[in-house]
Amino acid sequence: MKEKKELQSTPSIWRNGRFRRMFAAHTAASFGDWFDAIAIQVLVAYRWEADPMLIALIPVVMALPGLLLGSIAGTLADRVHKARLMIGCDAAIALLTLAILAVPGPAWLLPLLGLRAAAGVFQMPSQQGLTRTVVASGDLFRATSLNGLVNQASKVAGPLLGAMTLTVLSPQACIILNALLRLCSGLLLWPLRGIGPALVSTDQQGKLESHTAPDADEAKIREEHVRASRFFIQWREGWAFLWRSRMLLHTLIFGLFGLIAILMIDYQFPTLLRVLAPGNESLLGWLVSSIGAGAVGCMLVLNRLNCISAGWGLGGGYVLVGGAIAALGWAQPGTGLPVLLIIGAMLGVGNGLYIITQNYILQAKTPADMVGRVFGIQSTVIGAIMVVSPLAGGLLIRIAGAGTAFVWIGMTVGVLGLAGLLLQSVIWRESLADPNLSTEQNVDFAQ
Repeated sequence: MKEKKELQSTPSIWRNGRFRRMFAAHTAASFGDWFDAIAIQVLVAYRWEADPMLIALIPVVMALPGLLLGSIAGTLADRVHKARLMIGCDAAIALLTLAILAVPGPAWLLPLLGLRAAAGVFQMPSQQGLTRTVVASGDLFRATSLNGLVNQASKVAGPLLGAMTLTVLSPQACIILNALLRLCSGLLLWPLRGIGPALVSTDQQGKLESHTAPDADEAKIREEHVRASRFFIQWREGWAFLWRSRMLLHTLIFGLFGLIAILMIDYQFPTLLRVLAPGNESLLGWLVSSIGAGAVGCMLVLNRLNCISAGWGLGGGYVLVGGAIAALGWAQPGTGLPVLLIIGAMLGVGNGLYIITQNYILQAKTPADMVGRVFGIQSTVIGAIMVVSPLAGGLLIRIAGAGTAFVWIGMTVGVLGLAGLLLQSVIWRESLADPNLSTEQNVDFAQ
């Protein structure tokens, strides 16, 4: 069996044509998602005037596929042609997005959003695994930060363009644009469809070959049994590897506690904004854009530095996120737009710090043939949280009011971040060193 050729770092990551295609496809998909998200939130919160509990059901139905399929999707992504899986997901998402146009109300919208989220569950670990496949280890931090930069940049332009489209046209136009951009994403990935899955070990390959029999039908049946057995073996290996890796385990647990609080109000911003500025549908777009702008600025700085400590990235990020959420809760009706935009930018900086640091830790501390499984497990954990947290947040808002709920949740996240800063030498004591990197290229996250 041929050995996998080691990728070499380049003076500029933009010289990597495969990464450029992935980056362009990711950009199209991310911008389309934000067109769609703003349109759906306006439909549900302003046009249909939905109750906070009904609004809370939207992230729940979108999270269920991640809970049920996350780790399985990650295992599958490590076994198949990742680009082909991503192309199939883009096509499915485009079709299901167009189906939303025929939805008469929230009750019909929820199942479609759940199906569309299921396609997204299979796409995310495939993208992370393909990034690790086509990008050299020395370029991994920049690739991770650039992908995160796209996610946050789309928060700036996507909501603003979506708000302009809503003003001139309708929410339906935003939904159509998302479907078209998803199709563009699939077309951009098409030339990468030949990139195969990670190579199996010599022992595993030998086991597969040992089942070859003269009878073709019997050999085929045996091979299918072997493949099914290996699928579940790899699934268990992913969980076992995560449990043994102290750095990964502590990072996911720390993120788990923060997400429990953040996801209680993640989809309730329209509920709060209805109180602060009744009837101003465009305010949601402005706030989300300011969050994206803050994250973009943060990620541009991180991309230049090419390093950050785990404590400042994860703990410091949560301090800023928590403070911004609490500040929004303290805001009163009539609060000026500049103040809200500053708070949003602060939230974005914290979000950027956390996302880039976490994704880099998960990628750099994971072998290339396990990246899909680790990110699939992350999707499962997030899916489990999103089944409970949004409903708890909707109930809390019903009982205490939107402003009070935001203050309590923001303070909780802020305290968690402060604990991460103070205890970083204990929580993230291990050095984040990629065995494929030279000593000079390794980044120390234990500072």
